[in-house]
Amino acid sequence: MRVLAIDSSGLTATVAVVEETQTVAEYTINYKKTHSQTLLPMIDEVVKMTELDLGTINAIAVAGGLGLALNKPLIHVPTVDGLAYNVFGCEDIICPIMDARRNQVYTGIYTFSKKAGEKEGRNLVEPVFQVIKMQMAVSIEELAERLNRYRRPVVFLGDGVPVYENVLAEKLTVPYSFAPAYMNRQRAAVVGTLAIQYYKSGKFETAEEHRPDYLRVSQAERERAQREKEAEIIVRELKVEDSAAVAEMEQQIFSDSWSEKSVLETVQQKQSVCFAAEKAGHLLGYLLAYHAADEAEIARIAVQKEARRQGAAGKLMQALEHYCEEHKMEKLLLDVRESNEAARSFYTKNGFVEDGIRQGFYVNPSEDAVLMSRQLGADV
Repeated sequence: MRVLAIDSSGLTATVAVVEETQTVAEYTINYKKTHSQTLLPMIDEVVKMTELDLGTINAIAVAGGLGLALNKPLIHVPTVDGLAYNVFGCEDIICPIMDARRNQVYTGIYTFSKKAGEKEGRNLVEPVFQVIKMQMAVSIEELAERLNRYRRPVVFLGDGVPVYENVLAEKLTVPYSFAPAYMNRQRAAVVGTLAIQYYKSGKFETAEEHRPDYLRVSQAERERAQREKEAEIIVRELKVEDSAAVAEMEQQIFSDSWSEKSVLETVQQKQSVCFAAEKAGHLLGYLLAYHAADEAEIARIAVQKEARRQGAAGKLMQALEHYCEEHKMEKLLLDVRESNEAARSFYTKNGFVEDGIRQGFYVNPSEDAVLMSRQLGADV
């Protein structure tokens, strides 16, 4: 596969031709010229120097207009995703920051998991890129506060580093470092490499369909947010790439939250069944369960607070029920904190009955568990 990658999201203008196993060419300029002055001559130079027939390009990363002209699929790679992918294989928190002025930054939170990339019987490890928090615009103080909660080392990169270096030194309580010069700005070769992965997973569109991301709230963004609000909730299989985002939600929702390692180990278990609920590409919730013989036990089911009462939890439960029916399972089991009246009510409405109490089962804080079950095939 061959991709023409273009990134003009910041001062840096960068163009590359990338294949699955090599970068054919890359041209990057980080200088005070407008992109109207640089991009087309850069593309032209790359085409000439590599004797490239643009008809052999399979897809274009980022640049919508040229995709339309060449009738090629477009692979949208968010700027901060591309920046984070510069630090390939790093298991620290990776935090790109782009200066949005007025004490704001465009950012996202990422990491790589080597454990998720292990293959049974092989020594080769292929680190998995994990999006913990999708691109957003926040104050630098809010970002520092969020990063401190992870209690993990952080690597920063992007044009916001020199602007907010002193603020980070003052606000951060975790170890941190700055990426070196060769990887701290946008690189089209990196965008192209990540774009190939996105393409293989079905994340591409036509140039006519493409709409740019607006990190600040504009009229276009408000309209996009409304479309997302009206979008359908989709339940799919939870993947290892989702583990970091699930662990982030665990920290936000549960006092006895699971670590990313625990989530990842659960997803990879042969006896587990895990689902994700998403809306317009955003993870809303998840369900983690284990099965043995003719029973399945729900270990975790959670939905982001701002996404509740939209039906996500019900759809997750339905997905598990369908899975159990297909695999001839007869019973669902779970336990719930005695004080969690909302969850107990939800389970009751979904056909579960209370079977007993397990004293002192929960910690942080210590609390009894209510044991519940549902006989599958029974009317709800």
